[in-house]
Amino acid sequence: MSLAGQHSTPSSRPGPRFPELWLRSWDPESEADAEAWLRGRTDPEFRRWNTPVRSTASLDDAREDLHALAHNAAEGTAAPFCIADGATGLALGHVGVNVVNRAMNTARVGYWVLPEARGHHVATRALALAARCAFTDLSLYRIELDHAVGHDSSCHIAERCGFTLEGTLRGAMWEAGRRDAYRDMHLHARLADDPEPV
Repeated sequence: MSLAGQHSTPSSRPGPRFPELWLRSWDPESEADAEAWLRGRTDPEFRRWNTPVRSTASLDDAREDLHALAHNAAEGTAAPFCIADGATGLALGHVGVNVVNRAMNTARVGYWVLPEARGHHVATRALALAARCAFTDLSLYRIELDHAVGHDSSCHIAERCGFTLEGTLRGAMWEAGRRDAYRDMHLHARLADDPEPV
């Protein structure tokens, strides 16, 4: 999916890709990447379903977040990717393989896409690529994916990408915009030897 009139310089480091999108590193020095990160994290739909531990309210916050992602990648505790347009390198969203546990070869995956990228299967394609990367390049065995109960689109994306719904985690995440009230989450997971989704 190409967004006319916008462009960004892609990272020189190659990443997993389909023709229409690819997963690249976020660039903390890129103004376009910082702006995309800020827009994604302050988007009302993102905030409806997520209450991050650390809020992102400014471009400086966004740059700090992107530096933290780069640090986590260097430490091997996460594999964060910018979901980018395959032709322009323009940021469309984020997918991250997080909380990598090398003792158990497990991790958790999360994703979001910008408003203009919704409705084009961007999240589905990005999650499929990230899962493939986690199982092959990172040699992980189990990847968990969780989301707020009621977030039906996230549920459908998980299932399309082969993440089986395993159950409900009670009071496992904060309510939208709060840190003093909790809501339930659905837990999905996929194993390296699960059948490849169609």
